[in-house]
Formats: sequence, C-alpha cells, structure tokens
Amino acid sequence: MLSLTFRRATLIASLALTGCSLGPGYYWQAAHGQMSLLASTRDIGQMRADAPPALLARLDLAGEIRSFASRELGLPDNGSYRRYADLGRPFVVWNVFAAPSLSMHSQEWCLPVAGCVSYLGFFGEADAQARAAELRAQGFDVHVAGIPAYSTLGWFDDPLLSSFINWPEQELARLIFHELAHQVLYVKDDTEFNESFAATVEEAGVRRWLAQPGKEALREQFERSQVARADFSALILKARESLGQLYASDLPAADKQVRKRALFDALRSDYQQLKASRWNGFSGYDRWFAQDLNNATLNSVGLYKALVPDFSALLARQGGDLPAFYAEVERLGKLPEQERRAALARGGEPPATAAAGGPASDQGTSARTRNTVR
Repeated sequence: MLSLTFRRATLIASLALTGCSLGPGYYWQAAHGQMSLLASTRDIGQMRADAPPALLARLDLAGEIRSFASRELGLPDNGSYRRYADLGRPFVVWNVFAAPSLSMHSQEWCLPVAGCVSYLGFFGEADAQARAAELRAQGFDVHVAGIPAYSTLGWFDDPLLSSFINWPEQELARLIFHELAHQVLYVKDDTEFNESFAATVEEAGVRRWLAQPGKEALREQFERSQVARADFSALILKARESLGQLYASDLPAADKQVRKRALFDALRSDYQQLKASRWNGFSGYDRWFAQDLNNATLNSVGLYKALVPDFSALLARQGGDLPAFYAEVERLGKLPEQERRAALARGGEPPATAAAGGPASDQGTSARTRNTVR
C-alpha cells in the first residue's frame, strides 16, 4: 500500500509542477508532508498492545462514528479514519487565506488536481507564515489558521489524527462526517460550494448520531452550541455583506479604508452585545475575536457557512434522504457556477435553459461516488 501511496504522491507533485505559478517549493512541501503523515500512521488493532487506555477508548469511539457514517449517512465505506497518526504538533496543516484590502473576493490559487481553491495549505507553520508575509507585503489582507484535519478527496485513506482525537464526542463526529463528505463530491473551482455542502452534511450527521439512545445530554449540549454557532455565522455573514457593499460603492479608496475600520469596530461591538444579550456571557469566541480581523479572516468563516441555508433547504426538499441529496448536489455541481448557485438558491430547481432540456455544462465536478453507499 505504501508503494502505491508513494506513486500517487509523486504523480500529484509532478502534475502540480507543470503550468502553475506557486513554484516547486510549495508542491514538494505538500508531497513530503503527505508522505510523512501516511508513513506515521499505525493500525489501530496493533496499537492495543501499547497505547494508553484513554487513547484506545477515543479510537474505539471514532471507530463507532466511522461505521455510523457509512451505515447511516451514506458516506464512503473505505479505509479513511481507520488508522491513527500522532502528529506531535497541534495542527496537521496551516491554511493561508488572502483577500484584497478593498474586496471580499478571496484570492484563489489554481492547482492541476484540485482546481482553483481559496486557501493554501502548509504542513509547517513557519512556511505558512512566510507565505502570509509575502502576501501582506503585496497589500493583501491575510489570515493564517491552524487546521486539525483535511481531506485528500479519496486519493488516500485519511487517518485519525492526534490533532482532533480528544475533541468532545459531538465535535469528533462533526469533523469525521465533514471530511468524508468531501469524498462524496468535490466541484473544482468552487471552495464555498464544497465547504458549505460538507458543513451541511456534518450538521445533519451529528443530529442523527446524537438521536441514538443514551445521548440525551450530548444532544442538549449540541443544540446549545448550535445556537451560538448560528449567531456567530450570522454575525460574520452580515459583516461580509456590509463590507461588500462598501467596497462596491463609489467612495474614494481612502474613505473606504476609514469606513472599513469602523465596520470591524462595529463587528466587535456586536459580538460583545451578543454575548451579553443571548449567550449569558458565553466566551467561546473570544479568542477568535482577539485576533486581527480583516477580509481574509471573515472569508475563512464565510466560505464554510454562506451556502449552508440553501443546502439545508435542498436536503429538506429531499425529505432528509442523504443519498438522494448527494445525487442532487452532484447534478448541481455539473452546472456552470452562476447557474449552480441560482439553482441551489431555488431549492435545486434548474435554470430555465436546463429545465427546457438544454444540456448542463460540466465545470469540472469530481464526484468520488465510487465509494459512496447509495
């Protein structure tokens, strides 16, 4: 298996080195990081002889969640999340997000395998910070975020990692469901579509996981956390909309910068009011608001949340049938981007041209449906 993995990693690196402007250093760190990660994975059965009991208990819980994902959610039944790797660091990768100073459009980087994406991943924090410094010097708003897990879209069997194995049960389930959802469907050049789809699957999945007998207390915790998550997302999306309107206005650039700072001050004030009025002082997002807030910081949230209401409505339209939902999202993924977004906003109804029998254009959907339980 390792030799096959090595050939895949080498192929990806070779493809990436042709025709892209990021430079060979970026791709070699990605290939080396992926290979090092896979080389450090261990078979969970073999770990029972020497692993601490607390870790084995968490791995067993993850195994139950993993089996539930395929059995009850129609997510891929493969080798992902059936092995374990101790990273020796808090995150597996660090993602770099960037946006122009007076635009909410995320900077994109186009890769031969993944298409155009709205962030760059680095296996070393120093490398991520170095790229962030370069982008800041070019005038971009930049955000660097530590990431506990990522999906290789079915190219490799993604392992359980020390960066998230000790998370609360509902959060562990959330992450596994989210990353497996990326293996169900991936649309090239549309990070927001992909991440919002996976976020919708994770939420639906966690609700079903917690609906099992004996999880009543966790279910109550989850519902409380969902209120805070929804409020936080609404706060960020509202700020993004206000900033977008500002940047699209005819004001001089200097005036836009002044009003931009005022909008970010208002965002922090709105957060404090939210804590006091609805959350009874809950401070779970204090650390997030303590960092530098800029366009890229907001986009790092918005990319995952902006389309969730539309996807949730589409899932409801399918009667909560997840495999039917996956098939419908796959169909939408084959439409050109503007048609795709319009159809999603209408609950899956295709644009008039497609409804009249016109062929849908394939914009590079890569659906990993070969492993999906239907």
